[in-house]
Amino acid sequence: MAQTAPIGRLSIAEYLASEQRSQVKHEYAAGLVFAMAGASERHNRITLNIGSALLAASRGTPCIPFVADMRVRVDEVVYYPDVMVCRDPGDDDAYLKHAPCVVIEVLSESTERIDRGEKLYNYQRLASLRAYALVAQDLPRAEIYRRDNDGRWLYECHDGIDAGFDLPCPPTRLTLAGIYERIAFAP
Repeated sequence: MAQTAPIGRLSIAEYLASEQRSQVKHEYAAGLVFAMAGASERHNRITLNIGSALLAASRGTPCIPFVADMRVRVDEVVYYPDVMVCRDPGDDDAYLKHAPCVVIEVLSESTERIDRGEKLYNYQRLASLRAYALVAQDLPRAEIYRRDNDGRWLYECHDGIDAGFDLPCPPTRLTLAGIYERIAFAP
């Protein structure tokens, strides 16, 4: 989803309280509050396809996938990831998570710079995070930033409808054919 210009400056406590009452979703960064614009049908389909695959894969595991409406907090920043998986039973706030193991953002023209920059930087600061994925809308491509056992971040790019990649939680393989089911690409 796209962010609009900042609408005001609040403390994080004020933001969290106001977000409980708001009809519009907002992200929060160091005092600034940004209203979130709605997502396209294509964006929604891709997000739902990913979330559905992760929901099926998570059955019988401690992993819990969330799609679009669950917030994650990284210090003084709060985002609404497109897809997030959590598995820490202590991360039990009903509206705000602190310890996701996987975060996936579906790229949009209006959010790609933030997803590749600010969000990548902030998400990688989460000790719990094992993978951060960026999924394109206009071509079959998924880019994964994966934390190895030594704490280093490794980059991988998977192109083409026949490609796929593994996620650590829940342990599963996502295929681009599944992610882009019912999505048509320009020739």
